[in-house]
Amino acid sequence: MLLKSRPIGGGGARRLAGAILLLASVPLFAQPPLPPPPAYPLAELDRLVARIALYPDPLIAQILAAATFPDQIPDAARWADQHHYLTGDALAAAISADRLPWDPSIQALLPFPQVLDMMASDPAWTRELGDAFLAQQAAVMDAVQGQRRLAYDYGYLRSNAYVRVSPGPYIEILPVGPGLIYVPYYDPLVVFAAPRPGFVVGGAIRFGFGITLGAAFRPWGWGYNRFAWNTHTVIINNAPWQRTWVNRGAYVHPYTVPRYEVPRRVESHELHERTPREREAGRGGRERVEEHRR
Repeated sequence: MLLKSRPIGGGGARRLAGAILLLASVPLFAQPPLPPPPAYPLAELDRLVARIALYPDPLIAQILAAATFPDQIPDAARWADQHHYLTGDALAAAISADRLPWDPSIQALLPFPQVLDMMASDPAWTRELGDAFLAQQAAVMDAVQGQRRLAYDYGYLRSNAYVRVSPGPYIEILPVGPGLIYVPYYDPLVVFAAPRPGFVVGGAIRFGFGITLGAAFRPWGWGYNRFAWNTHTVIINNAPWQRTWVNRGAYVHPYTVPRYEVPRRVESHELHERTPREREAGRGGRERVEEHRR
């Protein structure tokens, strides 16, 4: 006995068609909503930028850009630690030869193992700094200016043999010699507060050994990074840094540095992690120590 299918009535057909359309409109894999951008109050921004606000402008620009890739910082800090004995053209050649997978803004900090060490040892601060820069770039730049103004008005921040300080209307801190960056060392609790009676303000900011960044480091933006303070623009590799909270998943800043994926090739040069004494010298800004050569 053959069973005949019964035609669906007009109302049933409409209901079936509606159900099909409804199912078709539901994505197979629902995407979770994007988290809202953070909104840091001014006091929090002051705290986030305090430890770098008195760094030279070119170095701060690289740090802010690199902080937007916080997950890549620990591996980069380890590489910088293992290759700390390389400087100048030899270091630039090693960075290129190792086909490193990190964003060029992070590779630009490899000549500064002490800076990457600071960022890697306090990942919560690094992530917050990067998030604030992604979501509130203008406010972060204003916070840097506010902290610099305090240090200048209290007499701590002045031009010297290492940096040239321009007091206004926006305070710029630039290296005295092009391509030679000195990292300052200071206590934020001291330099952003009025000096107590009898305190010698001239010794509150110290400078360690200089890092030479010649033409070999141009592909990572050195020589072409700065701030346009009046327009709240950060220039990295001679182009405005436009990575924001909204486009952070897709934005690619223009560089000439090739972008490689992991796994990296095996390195052909020696690896020498810093000893505790070498690491402490870097953190304290003292004379460069190279114990592995002894």
